[in-house]
Amino acid sequence: MERAVSFIKMEKQGVTAPAGFQAAGIAGGIKKGKKDIALIYTEKPAAAAGVFTLNQVQAAPVTLCKKHLHNQIRAVVINSGNANACTGEKGMQDAQEMVIKTAEALELEQEAVMVGSTGVIGMPLPMNKIIPGIKTAAGSLGKGKDFDLAAALAIMTTDTRPKQTAYRCSTPDGIFHIGGMAKGSGMICPNMATMLAYLATDVKIERAFLQQLFSEAADKSFNVITVDGETSTNDTALILANGAAEKIEITAQSEYLPLFKEVLTKVCQELAMMIVEDGEGLTKVLTLKIKGAADESGGIKMARTVLNSPLVKTAFYGEDANWGRIIAALGYSGIEFDPCKVDIFIGPYQVAAGGGAVPFSEAEMKKVLQERDVSILIDLKMGQSEVTAWGTDMSHEYISINSDYRS
Repeated sequence: MERAVSFIKMEKQGVTAPAGFQAAGIAGGIKKGKKDIALIYTEKPAAAAGVFTLNQVQAAPVTLCKKHLHNQIRAVVINSGNANACTGEKGMQDAQEMVIKTAEALELEQEAVMVGSTGVIGMPLPMNKIIPGIKTAAGSLGKGKDFDLAAALAIMTTDTRPKQTAYRCSTPDGIFHIGGMAKGSGMICPNMATMLAYLATDVKIERAFLQQLFSEAADKSFNVITVDGETSTNDTALILANGAAEKIEITAQSEYLPLFKEVLTKVCQELAMMIVEDGEGLTKVLTLKIKGAADESGGIKMARTVLNSPLVKTAFYGEDANWGRIIAALGYSGIEFDPCKVDIFIGPYQVAAGGGAVPFSEAEMKKVLQERDVSILIDLKMGQSEVTAWGTDMSHEYISINSDYRS
């Protein structure tokens, strides 16, 4: 007999929802009048897993996180307002100094600390502000909604709102949690957007297995979103598992593995969607489903190509059902398919069949395209794989935001 399990959303909670986690977010003076240094702390050593940018230009904190990923982790320190990318040896020294000062403030081993940065590329970190800020953050740690929100605010750059979510999972053997926070609004096209995500869970799980599950969840969430096709130098998503939930261990044989995978994917997808919905200057959120793909990887590549197309993006901004731009983008995706088999739907209306035009009401389609959320379905009729991805349109406001980002 199966034993009952369930999960519920924890309103306005995030990274400290799991047992044994604390967080802080403070204003260190990197950004004018805004929080800019966040700290996550786990009372018990945690297994860590991560996915990182595939951009060949990688920021110092990404390099350092990869180095520490196999250690038992106790803290993550993050600054916003400065990416510490393309800063050479001094950037690596500064990232290491952030680790050292965090370890000193919390009385930890340096190898137990990870670091993240986001903001302007190519500028040295203002260490005269960050070092005292780390000390302040370490003295401000706490648990609960206020601390979750403070940390989520502290990692924002052009974001217009904080992004966090958490779930409480009930089993016959006890309760466990998964919570997290993210930032991202522009420079969003993860390849594992500028994107950072930090998740926490109180289950016990072996590090390599956690990495496998987290990579799978990322492929269904962070890796199928795009705002502007730009893969950042700093993309990082981390999860810490500290085992503070007694009697809950996740293994390949665990009866709670399906529940853990479902909720982990749900948390990642919610955070990913928050990033898309906060895309710089957007007026439309596009949900693209590709069915009938020969394989999942090809479907993902095709979906990414369509959603990254400036012509597709601007057509949706202009509320123009120009399906020709969609099939053209499929054609340069690098994935082989038969254009004469392709069906395309926008909202409830079919606009192409067998690669050719289908009559539709422009007036009715205009109503669909005036909505903020627009769905696109592409049937390739090549195989059995199905992929869903999310993106945005591109507006004049996006250009305005990114034309004066440093000022």
